[in-house]
Amino acid sequence: MLFGGRSGEHSISCLTAASVLEAIDRERFEPVPVGIARDGRWTLAPDDPSALKPAGGKLPEVRGAGPEVLAPARAGSAEWRLAGADGRLTPLGRIDVVFPLLHGPFGEDGTVQGLLELTDQPYVGAGVLASAAGMDKGYMKCLLRAEGLPVQPYVQIAPGAWAADRQAVTAAALALGLPLFVKPCRAGSSLGITKVAAGPGAAARLEAAVERAGRHDPRVLVEKAANGREIECAVLGSTGHGPPRTALPSEIVVRGGHDFYDFEAKYLEAAAADLRCPADLPDAVTGAIRRLAAQAFAAIGAEGLARVDFFYDAEAPEPLVINEINTMPGFTPISQYPRMWQASGLSYTDLLSELIDLALARPVGLR
Repeated sequence: MLFGGRSGEHSISCLTAASVLEAIDRERFEPVPVGIARDGRWTLAPDDPSALKPAGGKLPEVRGAGPEVLAPARAGSAEWRLAGADGRLTPLGRIDVVFPLLHGPFGEDGTVQGLLELTDQPYVGAGVLASAAGMDKGYMKCLLRAEGLPVQPYVQIAPGAWAADRQAVTAAALALGLPLFVKPCRAGSSLGITKVAAGPGAAARLEAAVERAGRHDPRVLVEKAANGREIECAVLGSTGHGPPRTALPSEIVVRGGHDFYDFEAKYLEAAAADLRCPADLPDAVTGAIRRLAAQAFAAIGAEGLARVDFFYDAEAPEPLVINEINTMPGFTPISQYPRMWQASGLSYTDLLSELIDLALARPVGLR
């Protein structure tokens, strides 16, 4: 299993890894934890969930102090190796399947998936294209909209466009109508997201929000804020060409003065959000959410798993709008993806086994 990574979600990936190490069926699987330090170094980590949990008020991280891990260098080889300080290589062993528990760029975005594809290494989750599309909110929305799925009006801001004519780009974004959400195109865990409300000084606040998002990603997405309840739906792939499965949806109710489900509400303040699973919805709405979630999964060519996030407003002309699809949702103790499956009758341990079995059953190469 791979965790950590170079993105701003490094610590969240460590929390996910701790939960997976605690829950995985050790009668069937022998986990080999490989941590990726913030500088990109792959190291063999101890099989100790407690080392990947918050301590002393600090979030966990991969220190990179263990032996360096080298992935297979050619297709068809499942032999991973350790590189000693003296440069000598020793076998780590044969890895049957990789579980990339990586969130954000340089892990969830198709980069690691591409490396694994080059060496014919089976792995859990979406492939290169679906991972890249799921990571990039702008192109994700293009694909969803092309399939006729409902998304909020938006504009993408390229770094060149912002530098060349900030005033024109700001005007185009404001034309969507306030309030707006400004987001890095390729970041998760609500990093770098700002809500721009209506009122005096909105243009200046929008520019500041774009600058903030740009510190996480040079490409920025601005979208019209959606009213309504925040609903999520977990999707799980099937073997062969069977349709994806969906869980009972859940709802997030934000509290504690947060305007939206931001990083602090997700991971640092337990009382900042009320996570209701399953969501209290009419049966017809629950059915519609599950159908749209499966369609979104297919629209980007996802495999293995995904979480599809919605806004639901019964009074709106379009009651359901897809916010985004996440191809490697969190697996922390409070994460909604495993909680939705637990509410639908699939335990955390059995869910992990199912994901690994799906990866082992999937052919390598083009599919």
